[in-house]
Amino acid sequence: MNNSIAFRTLLFKEIRRFTRIWPQTLLPPAITTSLYFLIFGKLIGDRIGSVNGVSYMDYIVPGVILMSVISHSYSNVVSSFYSTKFQRHIEELLVAPVPNWVILAGYIGGGVIRGMLVGCVVAAISLLFTEISVTNWWITVAVFVLTATLFSLAGFVNAIFADSFDDISIIPNFILTPLSYLGGVFYSVSMLPEIWQKIALFNPILYMIDAFRFGLIGISDVDVISAMIITVSFILVLIIFCLILLARGTGIKS
Repeated sequence: MNNSIAFRTLLFKEIRRFTRIWPQTLLPPAITTSLYFLIFGKLIGDRIGSVNGVSYMDYIVPGVILMSVISHSYSNVVSSFYSTKFQRHIEELLVAPVPNWVILAGYIGGGVIRGMLVGCVVAAISLLFTEISVTNWWITVAVFVLTATLFSLAGFVNAIFADSFDDISIIPNFILTPLSYLGGVFYSVSMLPEIWQKIALFNPILYMIDAFRFGLIGISDVDVISAMIITVSFILVLIIFCLILLARGTGIKS
């Protein structure tokens, strides 16, 4: 019962944190994705035509949605948990009789909810530009939730090792953003030269975006089952890793 109360308290705090400043957390992605759809989907898309049998606008919508989920689920956890360390609030959690898995679940839950909210906002905006009938709801929702969970966990790891506010921006700027753009958001991997197709298969974000695209419009460059297995495997590894770091007090206990 006490663990349930602790989890709900942490989760409510996390949700309250980003909803209180919604003009900074929910409005910017709405504006940014509107520009993506307008510039890439309409202006450039009309010249490109179709990709793998669907319009270019329909093709990029799944990738843009999931790209928003990735960036915001990650940024929510990394900024929140690092702020807790920086402001010394973490000491209150450490002395409280709260298991590490509850602490992890509370922060990850907040990141997942923010990522999914932003994803829903972007999906709603996409309906202003095109109509998409979901091909497979189960796959769509599963990839949606799993992706938000995976990158919330990744953000938690980044926050644990971060020693300054600069450290929490390095990975999003220099790793996540390039991998997202190179993960088939705006193009099909089949368009690449053969050597680059093989290199692209080492990008984990490609599998999530393509699996999500399959759930929405029924098109994918990779095997969807393999994509789901890869995503779940990463999640399990990161959960274990995060719990080990919390148990050791890495980056937390001085």
